[in-house]
Amino acid sequence: MIRTVLAGMIGVVTCVLLSHPPALRAETVPSVSERFAAAETDETPDFQQHVVPLLGRLGCNGRSCHGSFQGRGGLQLSLFGYDFQMDYRSLTDQTSTGGDGQSDRRVDRRRPDESLVLQKPLLQVDHDGGDRFAEGSWEHHLLRRWIEDGAKPITQPRVLSHLEVQPAEVVFDSGAASVPLSPVPLRVVAVWEQGLREDVTPLCRFRTNDDSVVTVDSDGRLTSTGPGDSHVVVFYDNGVAAVPVLRPLNDAPDRARRVNDAETQPPSVDRFVLAKLDKLGIVPSDVCSDAEFLRRVSIDVCGTLPTPQEVESFLADRSTDKRERKLDELLERPSYAAWWANKLCDFTGCNPNQQAELGQETSVQWYMWVYQRLRENVPYDELVRRIVLAKGRESGQSYQDYARQVSAYFRDDSPADFAERETMPHYWTRRSMEKPEDAAQAFAQNFLGLRLQCAQCHKHPFAPWTQGDFNEFSRFFENVEFGVEPTSLPQYRELAKQVGLTVRGDEGTAIRSDILRQAQKGRIVPWRELYIDARPEPESLSLLRSGSVTLQGNDDPREPIMNWMTDPANPWFAQAIVNRVWASYFHVGIIDPPDDLNPANPPSHPELLDWLTREFVRQDYDLKWLHHQIATSDTYQRSWKPNETNRDDRRNFSRAIPRRLPAEVVYDSIKQAFVASDKLIEVRTDLTRRAIGHLSMRLAGTHAMQVFGKPDRAVNCDCERVNEPTLLQAVYLQNDPLVDQQLESSGWLQEIQAREDAGVALDPTRLIETAWLRTVSRPPTDKEVARAEQHLAAGDSTTKAMRDLLWSLINTKEFILTK
Repeated sequence: MIRTVLAGMIGVVTCVLLSHPPALRAETVPSVSERFAAAETDETPDFQQHVVPLLGRLGCNGRSCHGSFQGRGGLQLSLFGYDFQMDYRSLTDQTSTGGDGQSDRRVDRRRPDESLVLQKPLLQVDHDGGDRFAEGSWEHHLLRRWIEDGAKPITQPRVLSHLEVQPAEVVFDSGAASVPLSPVPLRVVAVWEQGLREDVTPLCRFRTNDDSVVTVDSDGRLTSTGPGDSHVVVFYDNGVAAVPVLRPLNDAPDRARRVNDAETQPPSVDRFVLAKLDKLGIVPSDVCSDAEFLRRVSIDVCGTLPTPQEVESFLADRSTDKRERKLDELLERPSYAAWWANKLCDFTGCNPNQQAELGQETSVQWYMWVYQRLRENVPYDELVRRIVLAKGRESGQSYQDYARQVSAYFRDDSPADFAERETMPHYWTRRSMEKPEDAAQAFAQNFLGLRLQCAQCHKHPFAPWTQGDFNEFSRFFENVEFGVEPTSLPQYRELAKQVGLTVRGDEGTAIRSDILRQAQKGRIVPWRELYIDARPEPESLSLLRSGSVTLQGNDDPREPIMNWMTDPANPWFAQAIVNRVWASYFHVGIIDPPDDLNPANPPSHPELLDWLTREFVRQDYDLKWLHHQIATSDTYQRSWKPNETNRDDRRNFSRAIPRRLPAEVVYDSIKQAFVASDKLIEVRTDLTRRAIGHLSMRLAGTHAMQVFGKPDRAVNCDCERVNEPTLLQAVYLQNDPLVDQQLESSGWLQEIQAREDAGVALDPTRLIETAWLRTVSRPPTDKEVARAEQHLAAGDSTTKAMRDLLWSLINTKEFILTK
């Protein structure tokens, strides 16, 4: 048995990326496999709609064949077939030299059967690609008919509106292992903006995202290969559609009833997650213990271990709302702003080595500016707006006043606070943003979660972006400049002369260390600035297939981009940050990787992501609201302990997946575990000494940070932060001189030593309990206490035994993981 969910009989993927009017329900043209089954037909195939997709289906324009940069056999086609003019010229204007030295045409309009595009796939002449279709097949008839009717090009490319896929979702029954499940065929209808509807199933390419769950053949027939969930992705022209495929672990007669019951409940994180778990026959793990929750949420929200007193107080609290109250308290702590400022600096690429001016100092200013916005709980769209639309000078400010203002940030005596600036220009002043194409890539990935790198050279293989789309988007950034604004060049040169800065050319010069020292002493020095240069003439540009914008000479091109991003119809801006925040709590995004939002990488829980995104916008982009929705859910609070049904589940949030602590949290947690009792609060609240806080920029690149995977922020990819355990990390915790030094200078161990030297009686049980609370944030079990007491009793010094115990605890999986 196979059940298919038709969702109104149609599944739709939208290729016009903002809202568009629905296509007219015209009659659907039958597929080419039917229309060209016979050789005799009066229809002429269309080059864009039929010929190019067929070449793609046959693999001709793939990267290992004629679509490679070098081409094959003297024929080069555009990769994935989206440069129609190039492909047409390649097929019709070039010739191939045969073995007899004669020059043969790839397309021979007078003698169609002599055309190489037919002879080679039929193996009538040698072809490294082998046979691609049979003589007399519909493929043969289609290509021959196109040549016979004059091999006509396209005068005006059609625009694909969307693809409709039937069924929209496939749910296989669990089935007996000995009984194979019948294949499920897909039907794909292309809907063009002009209203034409055509069954294009035979012209599509199909791909499975997980062949251990489902396979798909070249005709779009789905075969179940095992329990679980995945997607089958459909490609045609510029359209990409993903069809969810599920096969539950077991048959549950009341599963449909439970799903229907869930759908009558108010929307919530748990409702959407449980609905899918029921489809899959997965039972979620129980809610975690209070101690596990407190450690987990303290690390995820604040990047900080709870204090021993905090753990004991929380465990003693019997109120039913204590978890929600604790979360609200954590969200008000400065360490929340500190830790999430660090994360936003990850997402936006705050890298000292890429700064064009005073890398370390500039990056610290960047971090502190974001930190201050999070302390104020500035809405996310407003925070981004103040970055995207930043300029060096404030409105109406003269260059002299600008130079005075920036110099004041660096003076030793009463420096001005950069974080008080309304905008933050450093995002744009990196050397990695100098070229428009680099700026376009970075901007799309930083704020939209889109990877445009492929489209810089060719059609993106899994998204609708073409090289033309990329080039137009890049041109938005052509007049965003960092240097000396031309009308301010005389004042800049005069200041440079006064402080001894040599200037060559009109772009200005980076501040040297000797010039910085003058600013630190209170002198005004010349600074380059971020400004918008005038465009030579008006220009109309496309926003990634989401409408066009006409820019006049002095327009700031970033303003229409910002307005477009914050339009409620924009499918990426709000979704990207929602998905990234979710991934920070679960170590896997609803779309994963979390910075690769493309139609071939669909969300595991689309309804959940849509609801969270929609409500986040409705809540005025309130990040604390988003944290609250996620962290108060049972989904977040699940235990890491698996049951028989969810042991292998890593994408449906049926249990917590243990995660290694981030690099900054490891660094801070070791200090917090060893600190003197009277410094327990200070070491957590003094953010100037925290790796998750103000030190985050200054510690970047150190050995400890590199070992535990802190990103350099040198590339546009969330994957740069590595949270996987490695052997080197184990060696660091066991043997690194810095860890040994911190143990030797541990304030808490020194307290124990002082009491031991003074002959004060020590309570070994309490010392053991405190060691567990300091490191793994829970009381030890009776068995753990007994073993530890035995170790203490066997030693000649309580302090040395406690040092061994602390060393052992920070080398446990429980310390280095969030569970």
